[in-house]
Parts: sequence; structure tokens; C-alpha cells
Amino acid sequence: MASKTTSGRRYETTKYSGNSHMERTDGRAYVYGSAARQADIRRQLDEPRKQLSHTTRKNRERARHMNFAYVLFLCLAMAVTGYVLIGYIRLESGITTSVKKIASLENQVNTLKVENDENLSRIESAVDLEEIRRIAITELGMVYAAQGQIVEIPDEGSDYVRQYTEIQK
Repeated sequence: MASKTTSGRRYETTKYSGNSHMERTDGRAYVYGSAARQADIRRQLDEPRKQLSHTTRKNRERARHMNFAYVLFLCLAMAVTGYVLIGYIRLESGITTSVKKIASLENQVNTLKVENDENLSRIESAVDLEEIRRIAITELGMVYAAQGQIVEIPDEGSDYVRQYTEIQK
């Protein structure tokens, strides 16, 4: 036997029957070449086969043979699942479209509110109340109400007042 040292470990080599074999000094052996494959095959052949239970054999036999009804059931289940998923995707798409449309409409409403507020402030600033008072007094002959001519109606919290009878002076 020849001995080799590789990275601090000592190995002894032996040759027999054409296969190379290295054995470590600690008793463990490594087998290289075709002998390793043959040993695995021999080990598998030597082991006794486990006996399967009746239910296990029956289940495996059923799994091997799929009858027409089972295949039809699986196809039908797959078609129903596909139909449901397509419907779900359509609903999701519709919701997304609606959300985008709502956002667009909200943007339009905000733009219109801003324009309306700008127009209102422009109109209010364009009205000259002194000019209106002058025209009402001079051209139309209107006068301010005297102390006894003003009739106050109590406010009951509503937005308007209904008059059922003539107001007496």
C-alpha cells in the first residue's frame, strides 16, 4: 500500500479488481469509479420490498385509470373556473374605468366651481351700488320707506314665508 497526504490528512490507497479505492486512516472509506454504482444497485436489490396495504394499492390503481366521467368533471370545473375568473377580471376592469371616470368628473366639477367663483367675484365687483341708487331715486322716482311703512315678519327658521292673508297697514 502506498500512503498519500493531502491537506494534512493521511490516506492509504489499495488497488483491487480494477477499481480504485481510497481509505482514510480513521476507518471510513470512499469508493470511486464503477464500484460505487454497483454497490448502490446491489443494496437496492438486496433490500426487501415493502408490502403495500390494500387501500394504498386501490388508490394507486384509481389514480392510474381516469374514466371519462372524471375527465369530463375536471374539464367542466376548469371551464367554470375560467368563466368566473373572466367575469372577475371584467368587473375589476369596470371598476377601474368607473374610478377614472369619477376622477375626471370631479376634476371638471372643481374647474367649474373655480370658474363660477371667478365670474361671481367679477360680477360683484362690476356692480356699482351708488349708480343703482341714483337711477332708482332720480329716474324711477323711488323713495326710502318711512318708519311706519316697514312690516317685519318673524323668521321661523325656514327659507321662505307664505302669506295667507293681506298684510294690514
